[in-house]
Amino acid sequence: MSTFVAAAPRVPSPRWPVPEERRTVTVLFADIVGSTALVDRLDPEDVRAVQRAYFDTVAGVLRRWHGVVEKYIGDAVMALFGARESDGFDAYRAVRAGLEIQRELDRRPLPGGATLRVRVGVATGEAVVDLGAARDGGHGAASGAVITTAARLQEYAPPGAVVCCAATHRATAGTVTYRRLTPVTVAGRVPPVGVWHAVGPAGPAAVRHDAPLVGRRRELAGARDRILRAVRDRSPRWVSVVGPAGSGRSRLLHDLVRSLDAVDGTPVRWCVASCPPYPDEPLAPVAQLLRALAGSGAPGAGWAGTLAGLLPPARLATALPALERLLDVPDGQATAGAAWCQELLLRVAARGPVVVAVDDLDRAAPAVDRFLHSLFVAAAARGLPLAVVTLHRPDRADVLPVAAQRHHRVPLRPLTPVQTGRLLRHLLIRAEQPLRLVTRLLPLVGGHPGHAAAYVGALADGDDRTLPPLPEALRRAVGAELDRLDGPHRAVLMAAAVLPPGFTADEVARVLDWPAERLPPALAALVAAGLLVPHPAGGHALASPALRRVAADRLPRRFRATFGQRAVDVVLSHRLRRLDPVGGPAAAPARPARRHVPPVHPVAAVPAPAAVVPGPRDAPPGAPAVRQAAPPPRVRSLDAMPFNGRYPAAGSGTPGIDRSAPGRWHGAGPAPEPPGPIAAGRGTHPPARGTGRDPASSGTARDAPAGDAVRAPTGAAQPPVRPTVALDPSDTGPAVEPAAAAA
Repeated sequence: MSTFVAAAPRVPSPRWPVPEERRTVTVLFADIVGSTALVDRLDPEDVRAVQRAYFDTVAGVLRRWHGVVEKYIGDAVMALFGARESDGFDAYRAVRAGLEIQRELDRRPLPGGATLRVRVGVATGEAVVDLGAARDGGHGAASGAVITTAARLQEYAPPGAVVCCAATHRATAGTVTYRRLTPVTVAGRVPPVGVWHAVGPAGPAAVRHDAPLVGRRRELAGARDRILRAVRDRSPRWVSVVGPAGSGRSRLLHDLVRSLDAVDGTPVRWCVASCPPYPDEPLAPVAQLLRALAGSGAPGAGWAGTLAGLLPPARLATALPALERLLDVPDGQATAGAAWCQELLLRVAARGPVVVAVDDLDRAAPAVDRFLHSLFVAAAARGLPLAVVTLHRPDRADVLPVAAQRHHRVPLRPLTPVQTGRLLRHLLIRAEQPLRLVTRLLPLVGGHPGHAAAYVGALADGDDRTLPPLPEALRRAVGAELDRLDGPHRAVLMAAAVLPPGFTADEVARVLDWPAERLPPALAALVAAGLLVPHPAGGHALASPALRRVAADRLPRRFRATFGQRAVDVVLSHRLRRLDPVGGPAAAPARPARRHVPPVHPVAAVPAPAAVVPGPRDAPPGAPAVRQAAPPPRVRSLDAMPFNGRYPAAGSGTPGIDRSAPGRWHGAGPAPEPPGPIAAGRGTHPPARGTGRDPASSGTARDAPAGDAVRAPTGAAQPPVRPTVALDPSDTGPAVEPAAAAA
């Protein structure tokens, strides 16, 4: 079959100030098996009808699972998942779409008695995506090796099967059942590529919480007290545990269930559910609550006997079919079963305390919100000992708010460095990893328990201990946080990622080349969303090192170079205003003139010790030696990139810029000596003394050694003072160091 589809015109959109991004996407390739023989056997009109039925079926399934049809190539279909925005489950949705394509084509009758068998290949990897073209028919929206991999996997798939690469298998572990196939040799790829055959969706797996709860004693006690008050006063309460992804919401719920099993000797019935990423099963959390209430995983004679004690026989005969329908297929048509589930919960609460808890309410369908609100209002009207506990992000608005006196929020803030260190030690001991990694992981975690567990889990799976990469699961979760923003707010975060912590609205505006009045509302919205936090020295900082890294990695090279050059100008201007090596405060222009600054190589540089050389030939006898500028920096690592946003958060024990005092060292250990003294006509200015904090220490500060001031020889010409851009291990961003010009 042949299909010709014209490329959709690319129209610039103001929604995407950064029109292209480097993203982790999942690509699905589907192709018909034996299409040539099928075309030769059928009449042209039947071929046309089969073709339409095939494309309509595939496109409908892809839209249902939020995929974007990038192009049609003959009778093959290529689709993208996570091209413009991601929920962290792109690979899962792609695999489920592939399985449903096979099932729908088997069910659909085709003209001429034709039977279609389709091969599907699914691959996950990095690609450059044109956000404006990432829509149905947006030909050429993505570029990268992952597209070729998906096409090759489709060629090796058995007819009627869905095969996936190793990255897709890792991203869907626990949610999809697989059977491993023999690795295949792909042209141009060494070694052979691992291949997995997707069998079907897996049931929700139980989440293990082995590590102790650290730093959440106050939050746990607050939530527990609200539930106790609801039970004892027979006045329902709604408790919202609020925190970003990785803040430990599920871990807190686990300990809350364990610590509150009875109130005044009366057992508490807990009904816990989570909202999975199933767009075709919006009432799945309600079905989980029903199973927890009945104490059985599937309907049967024993299950009906449990319900017989709650409903009279006449009503049970009506309720039982609706409840079984809800358990079998919890889609939008199972509203009758949801209503009966609500009635059962109220009847159980009339006999004893009941707590209904729903995790990941951000992914809930509107039907779940309506169910919880209706349940809460009915319990309040009847005066029942019932509490509702929901867990979600800080920026989620209450769709159906309840009375303020009955609603209580429990915010989860980042852990302190001491608490994070304790948690890391527990996780490393359990994973049989060396404890010395605490110092290395502490600045990467940023006080988020989920990030700590992800890093330690990646190390246990064999990741590099010297320079731990960002775990794939953490990258997906943080990327989903970023993708909940629109284009302008996403661009603000990307620009902020190339600036040191403590950036201001004016500095971000200069990097983006936007009007200054446009930034304060955007920064306020990001603070409200929990993605920006106030910096101790003033300004703002990104909420976590992982968010900074993901936001910076989204920038293509050309945008990274442009933003990096502007960031150099911003920091130069800032430092010149704060430090004038000759006299009083320097009057820097509002927007310094653009200079040609070559792109900084994406490595962190460590300057070698300064060499001491004799003074000038015309210096008098006994003149002191003059420190010579350090030789070119040597490469330390490929992970810390000065202008791609990989700046550690302030106060995390990692080198960074301190805006409160010029030249202050915030690294671990003593500060390095500066590259040279400051010589000026008004005297010498020794470098400022600073403090450093070792994340592995008890938190005491150590003064960095001050450099020796060296005066120019008497009678010698005073060299002018000029600012130079220096790579300093105490700065993870562009720095300004006053240095004397060479004589």
